[in-house]
Amino acid sequence: MAELADTTIELLQQLIRNACVNDGTVESGNEMRSVDTLQHFLEGSGLDTQRYEPEPGRGSLVARIEGRDPNAPSLCLMGHTDVVPVNANSWDNDPFGGEIITSPEGTDEVWGRGAIDMLNLTSSMAVAFKHLASSGYRPRGDLIYFAVADEEAGGHHGAEWMLNNERDVVMADYVLTEMGGFGFNHSSGRSVLINVAEKGAGGVRLTVRGTPGHGSMPLEADNALLKAAEVLRRLGAHRPQPQLDDLWVGLLDALGLEGETRAALMDPERVWDTAVALGDLGGKMLHACSHLSISPNVVHGGQKLNVIPDAVNIDVDIRTLPGQDADYVRGELEAAIGDLADQVEITVLNDRAASRSPHDTPMWNVITSAVHAADPTARVEPGLIVGGTDARHYRPHGSIVYGAGIFSPDIDMADFGTRFHGNNERIDLESLRLVTDFWDRIVRGFDATQQP
Repeated sequence: MAELADTTIELLQQLIRNACVNDGTVESGNEMRSVDTLQHFLEGSGLDTQRYEPEPGRGSLVARIEGRDPNAPSLCLMGHTDVVPVNANSWDNDPFGGEIITSPEGTDEVWGRGAIDMLNLTSSMAVAFKHLASSGYRPRGDLIYFAVADEEAGGHHGAEWMLNNERDVVMADYVLTEMGGFGFNHSSGRSVLINVAEKGAGGVRLTVRGTPGHGSMPLEADNALLKAAEVLRRLGAHRPQPQLDDLWVGLLDALGLEGETRAALMDPERVWDTAVALGDLGGKMLHACSHLSISPNVVHGGQKLNVIPDAVNIDVDIRTLPGQDADYVRGELEAAIGDLADQVEITVLNDRAASRSPHDTPMWNVITSAVHAADPTARVEPGLIVGGTDARHYRPHGSIVYGAGIFSPDIDMADFGTRFHGNNERIDLESLRLVTDFWDRIVRGFDATQQP
């Protein structure tokens, strides 16, 4: 597969150079540049490709290999083409150069925004897909390649739009996308996370009421700003109950945590303080994976320097675990605010539910086998994403979605975490070789499970 890996490298470099930067505005992204690149790449392999452009420049591409059996389960390989903005001055090399640079340790790496998130997967999926089509391979169920726009801003002009307007084109029984395949190296071996769930993301506005008055007479004033400060203090001090379920156990297994640390993290009374003690990225991740998170991030209030404010708005980022619905969130907010709750209005700004797919499926077994082909000693564990991916759009339609992939042992969770949306984003060539082979094994392995 060395020749295919070289092709993946070249395609990744071009996608990086396309600089499809999505800053959240409709005018950004320009994903049609990568649609052109990918459509040109797939030409000549007998594939029928379709382009969709819900907004000017905001394009997605779909290719399909028709299956032999219309009743067999279908599979979609989905990769997004947009990337997040960069501060070029903070990079050691051109973030859109797509250069191959040798690290001080002697590792050859492709540098550029999107190398980890997730153009490595988008390019390797395309290469494996074209290889299958060119060889005349025809799976039992339909196989779809979906290069999607706008993932970095919620998918409104990408996966969400496609499923609402062109559902039959991209709908599949199984969908494989980001984030998964990164590993944890520890004393008992190596573990690889394949993500089966992701937290929900919502926002609420807390409107704290007071009574207006003249700023020259603040004694005993019903100042909404002072009241809001107390609400903020209470939100910051609130500790929701942890959810220590099977995904939590899988994460601790993946991390190789044992002994007293593991015991503390499995104790509902100690898990919060243990995450604090662990600190840094690890502690933050452990907290986010085990708790509803409440983060007040924006405050607006007051009208004029000499007027006591009668209303202050606090916008709060809420991240829910699977099973935690809107009523649960409201209950936690009211518990946190306490006796001030009757003076605070709660308005839901947005509400994206957490989602989860089962992992007792034929595809899970296929993914496990494909991981073992790359690393026979690795333990494969189901994981939870604390951010968001386009999986959230597919799961409500009934698709089983996994965040899959594979990286070389040189990239562990710490490397992945610092490069993801960070400075000096890059990926080693060995990971590109492994993941190109990974998709080929997935497709052929899944097809084999469907044989009558």
